[in-house]
Amino acid sequence: MFSGIVEELGRLLYCEPTGLVVEAHLILEDLRPKESIAVDGICLTITEQGADWFRVDTMPETLRRTRLGHLQPGASVNLERSLLANGRIGGHMVQGHVEACTDVTTVIEEGNSLLVEIALPPALRPYVVSKGFIAINGVSLTVVDTSEQSFSIALIPYTREHTNLGEVQPGMPLNLESDILGRYVVNYLSQR
Repeated sequence: MFSGIVEELGRLLYCEPTGLVVEAHLILEDLRPKESIAVDGICLTITEQGADWFRVDTMPETLRRTRLGHLQPGASVNLERSLLANGRIGGHMVQGHVEACTDVTTVIEEGNSLLVEIALPPALRPYVVSKGFIAINGVSLTVVDTSEQSFSIALIPYTREHTNLGEVQPGMPLNLESDILGRYVVNYLSQR
């Protein structure tokens, strides 16, 4: 379980069909192989690590469902260690189970924030609601508004400076994970 509060921007060293290697520093202080880490919102298991890097295994489903297959060496990735049972949840409950990869459609400067419109995959429409939670590349965000085809979020300067969402531009692929509590409620009500 994660909170969607990114701890560090890592750098992708290489990505292959069976795994990837990421350069990192801060998050490696207390991590060991076999532990979970969220890489751009994807819950993965550390299999090897060095002084300033770690390796995780990937499977074809991971590459199909997420933006990892689109990334080139040198790309920045959001990193978050799994939650400690005695810690704060600053964002919302994030599983690290990416449901879809979709594209940014528009970016508009609005005061000190960026208003970002993102294509809404049909399968996620019931779960993405105005003022609800969503994890984008592993970042816990609030949905500003929704329509049949898209939804919008606003990025404050801090989020842009400390996550890879600071690179957002039209056409950029993003990993999406809708709010697990919302998914449970919709599922329960649909079975009544």
